[in-house]
Amino acid sequence: MDDMHHESDDGYESAESGDEEAMNYDDDLLVDDKVDDFGQSRSPQENYIVLEEEEIAKLQDNYIAEVSTVLSISKFDACLLLPHFHWRVDELKDEWFANEDKVREKVGLLKKPIVEHNARANLRIPCGICFEEYNYDRCILSASCGHPFCRDCWAGYISTTICDGGPACLRLRCPESSCSAAVGPDLIQKVLLNSNREAEHGKYKTYLLRSYVEDQRKIKWCPAPDCNCAIQFDTLGGMVSYDVSCLCSHSYCWNCTEENHRPVDCETVGKWILKNKDDSQNAQWILVNSKPCPQCKRPIEKNQGCNHLTCSAPCGYQFCWLCLGPHKNYRGCYCNSYRPGSVDNNPGTSRYMNETARKRAKKYLERYIHHYERWENNGRSKGKAIEDFDKVKTEHIKQLGEIHVNTKEHDYDFIIEAWQQIIECRQVLRWTYAYGYYMPQDAYAKKHLFECLQGHAEFSLERLHNCAESELQQFLVLSPSAASETFKEFKTKLVGLTKVTGTYFKRLVTALEEGLPETSRYGAGAAYEETDWTCDQCTYINVGSAVICAACSEQNPQGYWSCDRCTIFNPVTTTRCWMCDDADADKGGE
Repeated sequence: MDDMHHESDDGYESAESGDEEAMNYDDDLLVDDKVDDFGQSRSPQENYIVLEEEEIAKLQDNYIAEVSTVLSISKFDACLLLPHFHWRVDELKDEWFANEDKVREKVGLLKKPIVEHNARANLRIPCGICFEEYNYDRCILSASCGHPFCRDCWAGYISTTICDGGPACLRLRCPESSCSAAVGPDLIQKVLLNSNREAEHGKYKTYLLRSYVEDQRKIKWCPAPDCNCAIQFDTLGGMVSYDVSCLCSHSYCWNCTEENHRPVDCETVGKWILKNKDDSQNAQWILVNSKPCPQCKRPIEKNQGCNHLTCSAPCGYQFCWLCLGPHKNYRGCYCNSYRPGSVDNNPGTSRYMNETARKRAKKYLERYIHHYERWENNGRSKGKAIEDFDKVKTEHIKQLGEIHVNTKEHDYDFIIEAWQQIIECRQVLRWTYAYGYYMPQDAYAKKHLFECLQGHAEFSLERLHNCAESELQQFLVLSPSAASETFKEFKTKLVGLTKVTGTYFKRLVTALEEGLPETSRYGAGAAYEETDWTCDQCTYINVGSAVICAACSEQNPQGYWSCDRCTIFNPVTTTRCWMCDDADADKGGE
């Protein structure tokens, strides 16, 4: 809202008679005006608009103007009513016309003052807070109730409420303990601006503006620090992506305000983030990597080679790490010989159950660490890609232009598009690991398809990232004559990898957002029998669906053939590429 006008010191009077036009509202602004008239142009999906603070204030003014006109009240009074009704204009109008007196009483909007004074020129009356006497017509102010207070006491009361009470200042009442009259924005403006408290007045206007946004179902503030923009989101039907980007360059999910997380739903994101912060993971680590002292039961971690452990004070118990038996008289423990019953396989004993729990916890922890490390690593890779992309835009494109003198800046758009694709795909790949963690472990067909789709997408992204990151460097040092032909080949390769990678990730996102409903839709790879394979280079044993070795990135030598057209890996059980439908030339497909 625009700054409210304030009068000079000689114009002090009851706020009820203030000049409401000082609010500088524009009566020509209608509530049903489209935000598009002054908002940022819609996204490619055309389902959200970025609103700056001034634009939000105009929307807020529309509500105030409509209520003022329909209810025949001042705009100041409309500012009091709307926050109480959470800016729901229809609800306010219905209740007002059903029982105006009840609404006034609820909000503290009085029709006439409780205390009336004969405003003579030299009338002196005491302030209700400090009890000093002041000239009524110059130094005393009142809300709609008429209770008199001096301007200094008003300023202290209002400022304290704004600074300490926060949004509660929008429901400020008369300082008189027995009075429930509301303190309106006209009086607040007059008091604060005439006492040089512009900062507090600015906070009040901010709280009023934020109350409007926070009560709107389709508008939310951008969560980025120090950003004053909000985003209005419209669901246009069908499958909706909540990914939005603010003018401050912050991209996030509008629905849950976390980072963009397609193809994972907001509920799963909440569980994953909570899990990463949850202390239960620490408890699970303790269970996996420690054993309880046989005497005091405190968990102990073995951090040295010797199996003779001594529990810390005050326990001091000495025992063997392997069998948890006592070390008597420091002579050691002889548990190398197998004796029947030395391994407790009785499911009814606590030792058996503890060991079973340790093994189960270790399995769960290893699985969690597998997904978390890859989720975290792709996040770091995305951050590094953003840094590299900034360098490409500010330095490398300029260097290429100096080397290839006959080129224009838009001739290097393919490099920009490649880096944009890398950043976007890194974010998607990051969240597929959270998706994979919560997949039911007994859904074997879906799990295999998921890992197949994820593996193809990840392999393609690594090729694209390497090409854009490493192969570009050689063209920053070559002479124009030496770089000309090879640069054309580089462009063809990078454009192709960008397109193919985008196709992989589009297919991956679509499949995951649909819940992998029909495995047959995604090619014969869904039905391919999963058998583990051993990497020829590093001997690491990989799951059958892995396209590349998880340890050294060597390609799977068996079970897949590479499409000459789009480079995707296809199971040997099919003769046509399930990505581009091209035939396998080696198998004679047509």
